[in-house]
Amino acid sequence: MLSTGPITQIAWVVTDVARSEQFLGATLGARRWTRMPDIHFGPDTCTYRGEPADFTAHVSLAYNGDMQLELIQPVRGDSIYTEFLERGGPGLHHLCLEPADFDGALKDAAAQGIDLVQQGTMGGQMRFAYLDGAAAGVPYVELAEVGPDMRMFFEQIKKGAL
Repeated sequence: MLSTGPITQIAWVVTDVARSEQFLGATLGARRWTRMPDIHFGPDTCTYRGEPADFTAHVSLAYNGDMQLELIQPVRGDSIYTEFLERGGPGLHHLCLEPADFDGALKDAAAQGIDLVQQGTMGGQMRFAYLDGAAAGVPYVELAEVGPDMRMFFEQIKKGAL
């Protein structure tokens, strides 16, 4: 079993983060977005298809209840996000799970033959891994391990404090 943790996020890859914030805010009840422009993922912290990655994306987060909504607009470099746009344009990209045992979930995925497409860390406060879910009708499933500082950041976004 990959995860016994909750689904904590729904994410879209988009070509215009501002327009998507407006549309999804109005349709999904996300009152306030926190936009983080030009987030850099470098080769020392991220891999894409098994190779060191070097890309930049605009990221925007909001909440509907306890569900985190994420918008990702690739800006530069090759990534799972640019690949997604090239294949079919903007749309629903992934669901994020927070397994109780991140490393165990990755081992389970490998044992089941599920491809690990992209993985990395963010400031030592979050590990993430994207699994290919296309055969099951979901483009990707993200596994995340969230540290205490990142969790506090997410809580501030949820409360509208940022």
